Amino acid sequence: MAISFSDEQAMLLETATDFCRNRSPMQAVRGALDATNVNRELWSEMAGLGWLGINIPESLGGLGLGVDSLVPIVEAMGRHLMGSPYFGSVLAAETLVRDGTEEQKGKWLPALASGSVATLALSEEDGSWLLENVNVAAANKKAGSLTLKGRKCFVTDADIAEFMLVSVMLEGKAVLVLVQRDQLSDYAIQRETVIDQTRRSFQVDFAGVEIPTNQVLETADFGHLEQVAMLLLSAEMSGGLSGVLHLIVDYLTTRKAFGRYIGSYQSLKHPASDILLSLEAVRSHLYHAATKINAGGAESETAVLMTKSIASEAYAFAGDRAVQFHGGFGFTFDCDAQLFLRRALWCQHQFGDESYLRQRLEPLLLDRVV
Repeated sequence: MAISFSDEQAMLLETATDFCRNRSPMQAVRGALDATNVNRELWSEMAGLGWLGINIPESLGGLGLGVDSLVPIVEAMGRHLMGSPYFGSVLAAETLVRDGTEEQKGKWLPALASGSVATLALSEEDGSWLLENVNVAAANKKAGSLTLKGRKCFVTDADIAEFMLVSVMLEGKAVLVLVQRDQLSDYAIQRETVIDQTRRSFQVDFAGVEIPTNQVLETADFGHLEQVAMLLLSAEMSGGLSGVLHLIVDYLTTRKAFGRYIGSYQSLKHPASDILLSLEAVRSHLYHAATKINAGGAESETAVLMTKSIASEAYAFAGDRAVQFHGGFGFTFDCDAQLFLRRALWCQHQFGDESYLRQRLEPLLLDRVV
């Protein structure tokens, strides 16, 4: 499938590729593993490029482009394993644009476009993000306010986010509420260890947190939120596939064994070819899904589920092969292949792995056949 970009997308892809290559070399990625905070200078540069307002209306300080225009940027970030609060912030922005009240949009969207950080708190303690499993509850304590109880896990960059959008159960219905950082105690946010240490992940305890009722979002289109999240994760995995393939090819064409470059051996050459083919398939599905996402509906859902399914499997396989190809060194944390594998596994299980996604795809595809 030939992929053609609009002028805006082509410019974004070129700019993002150059920026991420220069600002996120592997040395910087490794340096972020031990960092206690995000790179604020890097974040400010991204705001200056307009990336934080891609999907925010121009009237509120953004560029007014669609979700599809986020894909080239996230793909470039994945290619160079760039760690930043971008994923959570743009998802929060998209959710506010679609579901927020006019008051919420006017207050928070200009701030996000200019560099404020936001995130999402959707995952329960068992890792589920599904609506039927929402455990955080909200109760009316007094007129005009709600009191929350419960805990969320895998909340990225919670310690620096000015606000987070939280899925809660209110009067038997799942809704989204906006919780500001200053409404949480310092002890409510605890760092947690996840497989990808370039991701700053936290548990957040909402027990006793009181918020005004005007922080409940007007609507809660969880279906659209989930689709956008899967699309951006797929973009990151597409970029990561390209990055790990580059790492593999570089090693196979420089390392020698028995007087020959190891890339000449079929047991290594054939899997590398399979990874290249899977990369092309993932990108084709990715940009097809990007053209459908703004319209929504069953066609968009099918395209996104297919994309995340094949991307999850392909990236995990490529990361695993990269570790194997590097031999004993590949199993040490000093090998860059480890970073790609860990990112692949993190992305794979966010919003469902390929097995879960294919179960959801089955009725969508079979209904069309019947």
